[in-house]
Amino acid sequence: MENHKDISKPVYQGEDISIPVNQEKRTRARFETLWVWQKAHALRIKISDICKTLPHEEKYRVKDQIIRSSNSVADNIAEGNSSFYYKDKMKGYYNSRKEAGETQNHLLHLESRKFISKSQLNEMIKEYEEVIRGLNGLIRSVNEKRLINNHKGSRYLGANPDILIS
Repeated sequence: MENHKDISKPVYQGEDISIPVNQEKRTRARFETLWVWQKAHALRIKISDICKTLPHEEKYRVKDQIIRSSNSVADNIAEGNSSFYYKDKMKGYYNSRKEAGETQNHLLHLESRKFISKSQLNEMIKEYEEVIRGLNGLIRSVNEKRLINNHKGSRYLGANPDILIS
């Protein structure tokens, strides 16, 4: 008797990646398993909630810009993670990191205009710094894999790519 894999539920690296949504299971995209994407997604929702409290005259000023930049953080993580090529992955993560910095700048603007409190600003800046650190880790990981695969048959000693062992 042959041993067949059960393909009725999605599995990624041995882990069930389906999640319940309204009593049904939904397949998760691979990027959804990244804690940094989850954090960026949660921050996008917080930013959206903050923007709901802004005055109408700010709609086309800082409101649209902060919503776009905060959305782009999670969007670029998803795009980078879904890319096949190392450079495309890193480009998505670099863009995400820049968007996180832009969002922090918009938050500073909101606090300077007294639309958010100093404590809200500090909390959000801290959370975006955590996302940036996570992105740095993703960039480092992808870059290490790229270097290893460009030098097949070689190993690296430490973090210095100039030192090879054949």
